[in-house]
Order: sequence, then C-alpha cells, then structure tokens
Amino acid sequence: MSKPDQFDVQVVKYADRKNLVLRYIDPYSGRQRTRSAGTTRQRDAERLAAQWEAELRSGQAAPRCNVSWEAFRDRYEAEVLPSLAENTRCLVGTVFNAIERIVRPKRLHDLSADRLSYFQSKLREEELAEASIQTYLAHLVSALRWAAKLQMIAAVPAVQRPTRAKKSKLMKGRPITLEEFERMLDSVAAVVSPAAVQSWQHLLRGLWWSGLRLGEALNLDWNRQDRLRVVYSGRRPMFAIPGELEKGNQDRLLPLAPEFAEYLEATPLSERSGPVFKLQARYGRPRTLTLQYVSRTICRIGKQAGIKVHTDVRTGRIKYASAHDLRRSFGERWARKVMPQVLKELMRHASIETTMKYYVGHNAELTADAVWEAYGSAEGKTSPTRSGETSTSS
Repeated sequence: MSKPDQFDVQVVKYADRKNLVLRYIDPYSGRQRTRSAGTTRQRDAERLAAQWEAELRSGQAAPRCNVSWEAFRDRYEAEVLPSLAENTRCLVGTVFNAIERIVRPKRLHDLSADRLSYFQSKLREEELAEASIQTYLAHLVSALRWAAKLQMIAAVPAVQRPTRAKKSKLMKGRPITLEEFERMLDSVAAVVSPAAVQSWQHLLRGLWWSGLRLGEALNLDWNRQDRLRVVYSGRRPMFAIPGELEKGNQDRLLPLAPEFAEYLEATPLSERSGPVFKLQARYGRPRTLTLQYVSRTICRIGKQAGIKVHTDVRTGRIKYASAHDLRRSFGERWARKVMPQVLKELMRHASIETTMKYYVGHNAELTADAVWEAYGSAEGKTSPTRSGETSTSS
C-alpha cells in the first residue's frame, strides 16, 4: 500500500480547460484527484502544486471522505502506538479487531454514531462487562480524535458512553480461598493438554503468590531490561518496571511479596532465562499465547473447578474464578498484615482510594468475625453465623 509521504502532485494541461490542473493519485483509495490551479502560468501552478503536496504529506489536507479503515489503522499503529505502553498497544489492537469483526468498516467515516451504538449493543450481547465497553470506547474515541486532527474525518462521531460502568462500586469477583485455589490447580489437567499442565500450574501459583496482574506476569522475564523483572541489587528483591510498560512512562522499583521471592528462588539457575512463565498452548499446538487467550484459559480452569465468584442479579450470569481473583486473594491476605499505604505499594495501585475501596473495605467480614469472637470470649456468649446457626467461642 502507498504511504502518505508518497503524495506526488503534478501540473498537467487538459485540452478542454483554460487553466492548468493539479493532479495526484490518492494513496488511500488509488483514485485520481484533481483541482484547478486557477492560472495558465506554469511557474505559479508548480508553486501551488508544491504547497498542496506539502499539505497532503503533513495530513493537513487528507481527503476525508475516502480514507480507508485499513489506511487509518496502519498510520495509527505506526505513528501513535509505539509511544504507548505495551499493554495499551495490545488493548488498542483488541478494540480495532472488535471493530473490524462487528462493524466491518471499509472507510473511516463508516464509524458513524449509529454504527458505534450498534457496536456497543453487540458487545453487550457477547456479555462483555460494562467497564470493558467503557474502556473500548475510550480508546476508540482517542483514535478518532487523532484522525480528526489530521482531517481524515470531518469530526468525531457522537458516542453514547455506558453509564452503568461508572456506578459500579462492588468487585465483579472475590478473593478465593486456599481450598478453591487448590481445586483450580487440580482442574488444570481437564482444560489443557498433559504436556502443558505443569506450565499452567506454575503460572497459577505465580499469580497466587505475587499479586501480579496477568499482563504483568506474562511480561515477567529473568533477563530482559525492557521487561518486568526481579532485581536483587538492594537489601530486598524488588520488581523493576521499565517506563515503556507504565502509563507514566517512568522506570520504577516496587516491592514484591517474600513468598513470591521464595517461590522464584526454587527455580534452578539453569532455567533462569527468558520469560519466568513459559506457557504451552492448551492443546499443545505451537502458537503465540496472547493475553486474551491466557485469560480465557484461566477462566475455563475456574469454571472447571466450579468456583463461582459473582452472579449478576439482573441477568443471572455466573462469573467463575479468573486470574484477577487470584490477585484479589493476594490483596486480602496482605490486608490483614500491613497498613493500607504499604498494601497500596505492594499491589501497585495508582491511588490509595483503590486500595481502600477494593481490599481494606472487603475485610469487613473478617473484622466482624474478630469482634464477635472477642465479644464471645469476654461474655461466654454465642455469635450468629451466616447460615443462621450459632457458634460458641471457647
């Protein structure tokens, strides 16, 4: 496909026209574009041709109505995505793939307000969470704003954002227990091929002990400087996160849990190269394992283990244990041991409000248990349980 910097505006003379004509081949559509130079003088026409060519190459005069979706995606991925964090680049790719699968645009202007509303409705039919739909639209609107600045489209179409995602305050999952986690480990063999079982169990244990997000775990590497890695240069082992993987584009050192450090120490020195978690495909087929593929596989393992973490009261849809529920379990365990500010750093939250909202607040039942036990010990009384039965503190 021709590139935008290959605009070549020429001056031509048509027998049926008095003035000279400026002409070029549109690299987006392959069609010929012309305009009158408004003059019969070759030198003046050449000056106008050079000016128009410069505008076309800079994007200031891109033919809005004929920019193809493919050309827009190629330019956005070449000019914008390299400056974003790797996880963001992957997510934008997922959004664009969903647009192509559902809307099937040929031209960029096909993404009208009506078609984007249809796009949202199809995502809901596929039972994508409202918060995820909100994220998809945010990335899409950002890309369309960039296109509008380059005059690939006349204006950004109106997008009706979902409102329910902003009102959600409760986790769409829960921390799982040690017994449930062990059931997940036992269920791996029913989901992946025998040759892949050990590698997937290794990942699950790593998520359980580290509290890493799934994308972070898949980026964890023994050696590469441009990946998330564990360093031992100070008094304690730390996570080293390169700036290109962070939204803030800044290198950071963050603490890691002692249990995870001990888990990594069990890896033989001869195996400490490349990715920490070297996964095999579920059925042993050689293929690249994307973040989405790994996430779906872990959800299948949670479903196979029968671990229900959330039921939508409106639709009755059941959500089974996922990779993020292992992270929630990590947060709950450490919320009992450290202060919120320490937990914030351990969980790598951007704000203390997230820590308080999702983890410290979730320990209300644990606090209630401690209060009732203390009350029962002092008074010799029984305390009510969730099932309505009573228990006597000894």
